Amino acid sequence: MSDSKTKTLGVFALAMINVAAVLSLRNYPSMATYGWSSIGWYLIGTIAFLIPLTLAGAELACGWPKGGGVYAWVREAFGEKAGFIAIFCEWSNNLVWFPTVLAFIASTFAYLFNPELANNNVFMFTVMMVAFWGTTAIGLMGEKVSSRFGSFGVVAGSIIPAVLIIILGIVYITGGKPLALPAFTWSAVVPEINMSTLPFISTVVLLFAGMEMAGFHALEVRNPQTDFPKAMALSCVIIFALTVIGTLAIAAVVPVGQLSLAAGLMQAFEIFLRAFNLEWLLAPLAVLVTLGGLALLLSWLAGPALGLGEVAAHGNMPPFFAKTNKNGAPTGVLILQAVLGTAVSMLYLFIPSISAAYWILSAMTVLLLCIVYLMVFASLIKLRYSSPNTIRAFKIPGGMPGIWLVGGTGFFACLFTFVISLLPPGNYEHISTNEYAMILIIGTAILALPPLVFLRLKKPGWMPIKKMED
Repeated sequence: MSDSKTKTLGVFALAMINVAAVLSLRNYPSMATYGWSSIGWYLIGTIAFLIPLTLAGAELACGWPKGGGVYAWVREAFGEKAGFIAIFCEWSNNLVWFPTVLAFIASTFAYLFNPELANNNVFMFTVMMVAFWGTTAIGLMGEKVSSRFGSFGVVAGSIIPAVLIIILGIVYITGGKPLALPAFTWSAVVPEINMSTLPFISTVVLLFAGMEMAGFHALEVRNPQTDFPKAMALSCVIIFALTVIGTLAIAAVVPVGQLSLAAGLMQAFEIFLRAFNLEWLLAPLAVLVTLGGLALLLSWLAGPALGLGEVAAHGNMPPFFAKTNKNGAPTGVLILQAVLGTAVSMLYLFIPSISAAYWILSAMTVLLLCIVYLMVFASLIKLRYSSPNTIRAFKIPGGMPGIWLVGGTGFFACLFTFVISLLPPGNYEHISTNEYAMILIIGTAILALPPLVFLRLKKPGWMPIKKMED
């Protein structure tokens, strides 16, 4: 395959990969419950995590535009073992996260027929599986098809609905309609931080997880040195603006006591459209928002899978994980994660007692992502010392103080989030705090450390023939 055929991604496509991975309309309802203080929470997440990760991703992608994204960057800084652990953590956390985004897709799709279907497990599971395996099939079609679907999906299914709900909110408010939000005051913007809200900080910080996704596609970028910084800046602005204003639009019309965390976005649309006699738009909007959910799913389904495929291409995993099809898609990894994700989704929907355990599994995903980003920020700092002469079209300004400020802020935010995530939420009374933390630590280790087993069992036969010849 020629180089001209593989270099398919430009600034817009790269930005849409990040926006698809981060701009999740399903987060709006949970943040809307905080009203005006959601602005303060978003600012904390933006300053502590979104901006540092955006800058770190831009510099690392420009300096090391290699396949594998996080794997390539951490491997360059700390070696094969560390890079393997970083990408494996990013991949394994998806297995527990998949059912949550699939449930959002299915509950939104229910509005096309009857919102009550969101309470029907058979309907939910059927839609979840069609979405999951359908998205996997798109991933198997390769980068060109995936990026086109992702770009279309994020514009049609995330950006357009987000802009629409903002416009509807502005018209609704200026028209003197009744509001669920109290009158605005600057003091209301300041979030209340205490022992009961501390665990929520971890949620806010990782609301913006995924800004590194474009780095997994470095080998498909036409001009990585110039396109990555532009794409990072564009995606950062889009994500922050649409997230803050869209959340407030929901908070303005849906009372907290009536807000559904799964279907809150569609609840808000229903109220807006009824107020303007546009109820006929609800079904088309359900289709668009479902499409946005699929774009979100595809970005997380494909990115880490590509990274794990790159690990296998270096001979660190059995040949099954390195297997690709004629489109260059990591067939083995995509199929394996689809099978595992199906199993977890089935448990989530059909075993009532899983809900308590699922909270712990969800907390593990936060811990796994913290491990990934701790290593990314550490790599950013380390590579300024170990590879100072590597050409970077984009460098974080301010010299070494600048790199320590950006990398240190992101590292500390992730470290703080890791520690806070070991505390059970206030209403979690199933086990003691110590038992909760111990289960999380052991579970996270089980999901994070298989790379050490693979490296221990590594065989010469795992190295692809082409790699051995190189």
